[in-house]
Amino acid sequence: MKLSNLAETLIGSEIVKLGGEIKEKIRQGERIYNFTVGDFDPSIFPIPKELEDGIVDAYRNHFTNYPAAEGNLDLREAVHSFMKDEAGLDYGINEILVASGGRPLIYALYRAICDKGDKIIYAVPSWNNNHYTHFVEGEHIVVEATAANNFMPSADDLRPYIQEATFISLCSPQNPTGTTFKKETLEAICDLVIEENKRRGDGEKKLYVMYDQMYWQLTYGSIQHYNPVTLRPAMRDYTIFIDAISKSFAATGVRVGWALGPSTVISKMRMILTHVGAWAPMAEQKAVAKFLTNKEAIKKFNTNFKNEIEFRLRNIYDGLIQLKKEGLPVDAIAPEAAIYLTIKIDLVGKKDKDGKVLTNQGEVTSYLLEAAGLAIVPFYAFGASKTSAWYRLSVGTCKKEEINEMIDKLREALNKLS
Repeated sequence: MKLSNLAETLIGSEIVKLGGEIKEKIRQGERIYNFTVGDFDPSIFPIPKELEDGIVDAYRNHFTNYPAAEGNLDLREAVHSFMKDEAGLDYGINEILVASGGRPLIYALYRAICDKGDKIIYAVPSWNNNHYTHFVEGEHIVVEATAANNFMPSADDLRPYIQEATFISLCSPQNPTGTTFKKETLEAICDLVIEENKRRGDGEKKLYVMYDQMYWQLTYGSIQHYNPVTLRPAMRDYTIFIDAISKSFAATGVRVGWALGPSTVISKMRMILTHVGAWAPMAEQKAVAKFLTNKEAIKKFNTNFKNEIEFRLRNIYDGLIQLKKEGLPVDAIAPEAAIYLTIKIDLVGKKDKDGKVLTNQGEVTSYLLEAAGLAIVPFYAFGASKTSAWYRLSVGTCKKEEINEMIDKLREALNKLS
C-alpha cells in the first residue's frame, strides 16, 4: 500500500537498529558492554531525590489534568529564574515554551522557521538534524566536521552557504562527540549570522540559529560553556535555545524541556505544539517548577553527578590512550562535556583469525560487538561519512567495575587481528 511521501522516504535509525541487535545478544546471555545509548541506568544514576519526591507528591495531589499549552506559569517563572541565575540568559515569560522534552521543541522550531526547499545548514556528526530537515522537506546543507576541530563546525565551514540559508543547527556540548565550541569559534559564527541578517532586506526571511545546549551543565575540568546571546547580544533576535532536565538531571524519561527565544518565534512554536499535543505532564511540571528553585539540592546533585560521569569518561579515555601507546589502532579525544567520549577504532583492512578481511566500518562495528562484546555507535549513524573510523561511546549505563574489564577485552580483540 502506498503511503505519504514522507512516510515512504523516512530513514530508520541506525542506533535503534544496533540497539535491537544488542538487546538480542543480552537476552541470549552474552556479556555486552553497552555504550550505545544516550540515556542513564537509573540504578546507577537516579534522578535527584527532591525531584522524585516532588513528582510523587504532585500525583498524590491530583495534578493530572491538562497543563497550559505553553507550559504552566509557575514552571516558566522557575525556568526564567534558573536560566538567568545559572546561565546568564534573561528571557521573559512569553519567551519561554515548555514541552515534553527537547524533541518536540526542535520539531516545532523547524516547522516554525523552515519552508519546503529552504536551505538548512548542519554539521555532521550530529544528532537527528537529517531527520528534522527531511520532515520539513528542507534542502540539506551538510558540513562534515573533522577531528582537527574536535568535530565542531567553524565559521569557515559555514561561510560558503550562509547567504542562501534559512536555518543553522548548532549544538554544544555536542551529541555525539562530547566536545564543545571554543569561545573564538562561536563568536566567529555569530558574527557571520549578524552580518548576514544585516544584509537581508526587511521583507526577507532572516537566518535563524537553533542552539541545542542540552548538556550545558555537564562540562569538565577547565572547559567552559558558551552561548551565542551572551557572546553577541545581537544574536538574541535570531537564536532559539533548546534545553531540558533530561541530561543534566539524569531525567530522560521525566520529559520536561523548554525553549528560549524571540516571542514571535516562541508563539508560533506554541501554536504548532498545541495541535501536536506534546505537553510535559502536569505533575512533572509542578515538580520541576519546585525543584528548579532548590539551589542547594541542585548543587549537591550536580557535584556528585558530574564527578561520577567524569570518572568514567576519563578512565575509559586513559585506557584507550594506553592501547594507543601499545601500538594498537585506537585513539580518543580528551573528554570535555556531556556523557560521551569520541573514540577512533581504525580496523578496515585488518584480518581476523580466520583470514576474513574487515572491509568497511559496518564490519568493524560488528567485529567489536562479536569479539569484544563492545557496543558503540559509529559516527556514520550521525551522518558522517560511511568510511569514518570514529565512534560515540556513552557512559550513562556504565558501571565503574566494567571499565578495566572492557579495555582488556578490547585489547584482546584488537590483538587477534593482523
